[in-house]
Amino acid sequence: MAVAREDMDKVLNYCRMFTELCETFLEKIVSTPGHELGDLRTLDLLLICAGHPQYEVVEISFNFWYRLGEHLYKINDAVLHSIFKPYIQRLLHALARHCQLDPDHEGVPEETDDFGEFRMRVSDLVKDLIFLVGSVECFAQLYSTLKEGNPPWEVTEAVLFIMASIAKSIDPEKNPTLIEVLEGVVRLPESVHLAVRYTSIELVGEMSEVVDRNPQFLDPVLTYLMKGLCQPALASPSAKAIQNICSVCRDHMAQHFSGLLGIAKSLDSFTLPPEASVGLLKGTALVLTRLPLDKISECLSELCSVQVESLKKLLSQDPNNGISSDPTLFLDRLAVIFRSCIEEDYGNKGKKKGCTETVAWTFTRHTAPTVENGQTHPCQRVIQEIWPVMSETLNKHRADNRIVERCCRCLRFAVRCVGKGSAALLQPLVTQMVNVYQMHQHSCFLYLGSILVDEYGMEEGCQQGLLDMLQALCVPTFQLLEHPNGLRNHPDTVDDMFRLLTRFIQRCPVVLLRSQVLVHVLQWAIAATTLDHRDANCSVMKFLRDLVHAGVSNDHEENFEVRKDLIQQVLNQFGQQLISQLLHSCCFCLPPYTLPDVAEVIWEIMIFDRPTFCRWLETSLKSLPKEMSGGAITVTHKQLTDFHKQVTSAEECKQVCWALRDFTRLFR
Repeated sequence: MAVAREDMDKVLNYCRMFTELCETFLEKIVSTPGHELGDLRTLDLLLICAGHPQYEVVEISFNFWYRLGEHLYKINDAVLHSIFKPYIQRLLHALARHCQLDPDHEGVPEETDDFGEFRMRVSDLVKDLIFLVGSVECFAQLYSTLKEGNPPWEVTEAVLFIMASIAKSIDPEKNPTLIEVLEGVVRLPESVHLAVRYTSIELVGEMSEVVDRNPQFLDPVLTYLMKGLCQPALASPSAKAIQNICSVCRDHMAQHFSGLLGIAKSLDSFTLPPEASVGLLKGTALVLTRLPLDKISECLSELCSVQVESLKKLLSQDPNNGISSDPTLFLDRLAVIFRSCIEEDYGNKGKKKGCTETVAWTFTRHTAPTVENGQTHPCQRVIQEIWPVMSETLNKHRADNRIVERCCRCLRFAVRCVGKGSAALLQPLVTQMVNVYQMHQHSCFLYLGSILVDEYGMEEGCQQGLLDMLQALCVPTFQLLEHPNGLRNHPDTVDDMFRLLTRFIQRCPVVLLRSQVLVHVLQWAIAATTLDHRDANCSVMKFLRDLVHAGVSNDHEENFEVRKDLIQQVLNQFGQQLISQLLHSCCFCLPPYTLPDVAEVIWEIMIFDRPTFCRWLETSLKSLPKEMSGGAITVTHKQLTDFHKQVTSAEECKQVCWALRDFTRLFR
């Protein structure tokens, strides 16, 4: 009746009620489908809403469908899945209809308006639910609606859009429908509606694995995408599709590298947003790594030359001519070229599965060209060539944090790309970093410093130079943090500084442990334990944990006893203060999610010297306030002794963490 009367407010409210009903009984619907509170007619109510012509109505129910899919995926019961399959099929049919553009729509689909965002949410929902229907079956059914009838363009476009959402979930091996679809799409005439071409290009990009398994389609696919690249309205999806093809079909694309290089050299002639042009360069660089080793250097030089020349022009132009001299676009392009020659896998800062697990700040080179021992890295010459321009750009914009960050990012990937092959840059790079940092404390220099320590810290000939760099960076850093609320106002600096120090502990611990700067570092580390910024606190705790662990872990190093003695001296001087501060921070400063990191530090100190730790912990507990300002008792003597016993008798780090959690609740 509400629909008949066109009472949209009531329709929306009914849909909200039906959705709440389904969410309330979700557990019962999954565990006892069709019985009592699991009555599946509740799903019929939602599907009635999905049949309403306004997409805003069905969108209300999306959260329930997400949750239903999640529950069923975890249970992984084929019989149970079959019960819900017809409901999901009806939902997908309704969603495909809702994704249709207006018949009088002109141009390409808008992705940033409300309807465009709705279609993106539909795409995500379809990806999450397709396992219940079967991606192969669904894809074939969608294709049959195009093949058997002669639907209007808006139906064709919507079907292609849904097909693009599920194409990647289909195994491309021995699936004739995929090949038939790909063949049909690249033969679409240019006379079809622009929106159909736009979405068909997106579909081709999602079918890159099909192209990789059927390389006979590579030439017609590239021809089709190049036509789109040359049309302003289709350039962006075409660039993204080419990037996907390059990423998946690298070996097959090597023969087309000259064509990719031509595109890369004339990027600015295409109507592309910055992220699309960067994506094209990324794809080109990925293919570059599959070229013969003797060709990589020359081709990389050509790939970088356009960006380097653009940077040179910006450096030479008059700053008062009113023309923008912002180099970030070209720095981002250079960065993605070097980044594509490596693949980094950094652990999530601050996120761990358990407090016995440490964050791994490591990187792996999966895509880099293979270089035998003794060979010069093919990218080394190119990086040495671009250094003067990078150095000049960094110097010109040294006060601009945004541009300096982009420069450091580019240099970081360049160093990672060639590893120890960048040794010739080490001295001039460090010198410039230190000089600029004296005037402008951009924390990205500290991060770049940690990359240099990671690459060269185990090289004896580089260790003193790296220590000199650290000491030079520490002076302005500590001056900055001495300002009122310095730690709280500069969490990025704290984060990156202790990341740099952690790299020293991981790569050359004895060098840092013997240095004069260590006393100041430890004083700031103890002060920073109170900082409740997630990333900064995680980096501080990681440093402290690794510092003590270096005296616990006898890992394949001949100087373990030296290391252990040096850490013993550190703990003799700072151990009591550190334990007291950690305990105080847990009780009064830090949120509960930081406690696993603190527990790791406490655990490592206890493993290193349990008897001494027991005395430190007892002294620290005695110094805690026993009463609140009003006279109410905060913690009893028994609670203090119980906590001391739980921690000191712990056999695993997680037991320390549990004890900390229970104890700190008394002070909250």
